[in-house]
Amino acid sequence: MKLVTFEKNGKQAIGILDGDSIAVLDGAANPAFASMLALIEAGDEGLEAARKAQGAAAKEAVSGVRLKAPVPVPVQMRDSLVFEKHLRQARANRYLWDPKATKMDPADFKMPDVWYEQPIYYKGNRFSVSGPEDTIIWPKGETRLDYELELGMFVGKGGCDIPKEKANEHIFGFTCFNDFSARDHQMKEGAGGLGPAKGKDFRTANAMGPCLVTRDEIGDGSGLTMVARINGEEWSRGTSSDMHHSFARIIEHVSRDEELQPGEFLGSGTVGGGCGLELGRFLNPGDTVELEIEGIGILRSHIANERR
Repeated sequence: MKLVTFEKNGKQAIGILDGDSIAVLDGAANPAFASMLALIEAGDEGLEAARKAQGAAAKEAVSGVRLKAPVPVPVQMRDSLVFEKHLRQARANRYLWDPKATKMDPADFKMPDVWYEQPIYYKGNRFSVSGPEDTIIWPKGETRLDYELELGMFVGKGGCDIPKEKANEHIFGFTCFNDFSARDHQMKEGAGGLGPAKGKDFRTANAMGPCLVTRDEIGDGSGLTMVARINGEEWSRGTSSDMHHSFARIIEHVSRDEELQPGEFLGSGTVGGGCGLELGRFLNPGDTVELEIEGIGILRSHIANERR
């Protein structure tokens, strides 16, 4: 199923997307339909109830509602970095922001051993989520605002010390994820050694949508074509098959000695060639950014018309 959260007349609801219409899941009839998070927490029983309710459900035209991020406020957000090409090319382009650095061949960058040994990730701001067609603010003082083409996954079933062999059972579904980055801020604060903060956590930075596709329909997230277009021009193309660590391995690692909760979000990190930093070009005010992932759809975001 392709599940959506939408707003109409100031009220939020969830439903099943079918082309240009939405089968509305009535929260008054079943508490599992009260929100996307409630549906995730209801597990397999909730999904089966949604399937049964779809045929008789009231319908809404997509054009008559405002789609929101599938889970407007995730329980937790972690974003990984599991595409080797992205890390190599991003590091090779350090000269774009560091006047002391020189341009290098990505093949010459020495990958850290830990990257191969385990999925690396940071924790993001779960309150800085935006949805389809939303306007992305321009962070104050930023000159190099960037998009990032990523695959996002929501945890369905929680657990601790989940083995990789059983981890796919804990996947609820997948969505498009645009981890917008303020590169000036990110590079400056990165010198402190604690990872991203204002470079990632500004309002609207974590764009998700247009829907959340359940695991039974899309599988484990592998083999999906990923494309980014800026103002209709294709800038990036890749595939989730290039992930060095699978989502099953990410789940295994994140849940080690730690309780993973239903409704948590895990990002793949940027596919190789999937951001402006790798290409040597950045966004401008008024740009429209489209991310398209096979089997999910198009997540469209609009960059604010003015810098702040």
